[in-house]
Amino acid sequence: MHKLENIADRIRQKFDVRNAMRDRALAQARQLTRACSLAIRAVHRDDKAVMEAQLTEAHNLADKLRGELASHPDLYHAGYSQDALKEFVEANVTCALIQNLPLQTPEELGVEDATYLNGLAEVVGELRRRTMDILRHGYSQEAERLLSIMDEIYAVLVTMDYPDAITNGLRRQTDLVRGIIEKTRGDVTSSLRGEQLTQAIRQLSSQLNGGQDEVEVGNGLSLPINEDE
Repeated sequence: MHKLENIADRIRQKFDVRNAMRDRALAQARQLTRACSLAIRAVHRDDKAVMEAQLTEAHNLADKLRGELASHPDLYHAGYSQDALKEFVEANVTCALIQNLPLQTPEELGVEDATYLNGLAEVVGELRRRTMDILRHGYSQEAERLLSIMDEIYAVLVTMDYPDAITNGLRRQTDLVRGIIEKTRGDVTSSLRGEQLTQAIRQLSSQLNGGQDEVEVGNGLSLPINEDE
């Protein structure tokens, strides 16, 4: 039984180390998630200085998390670690796409493929947020650009038809992405039609004030002016 107690002591020591590493990883994951959230908020506010500072902090935290968990792959692949790295992907890709910069690869961000794809799916929601911010000021080609990117992301995600055990639940995320894009497309279309209607009304008002016999109202149609009315 003395040998059993020695075995138990060695196991406790290993568990103590793993438990300490887990606590550190949880703390670092929370810090990483916070830095990523602040970077995304900054890019939506067009605050480039804060965005860059938070992305730098996020890169440092991600490197630290990966380095310290290199000898503990079970903790590295745990949900909290990969969720934080998913947020890391989301922050970097969102900031890049909004600024019309090149898309980073999984290798450049140092993340697993499934984590990258799930982070990419989260980006669509942030692009919708940006699009809606733009549309509040009226229709813009920038909104069309962002919608096109959202379509491209979905076109890739929908081809990843693999079990959830491999993709970490990507199929559900892809379904959510489709709904977000359909809603955003409707919003962009409504904004465009509203912009066209506003321009037609302005043109009609201008031509009426100019005393012309007919006015163009869009789609090649003209409306005659009854001067007796």
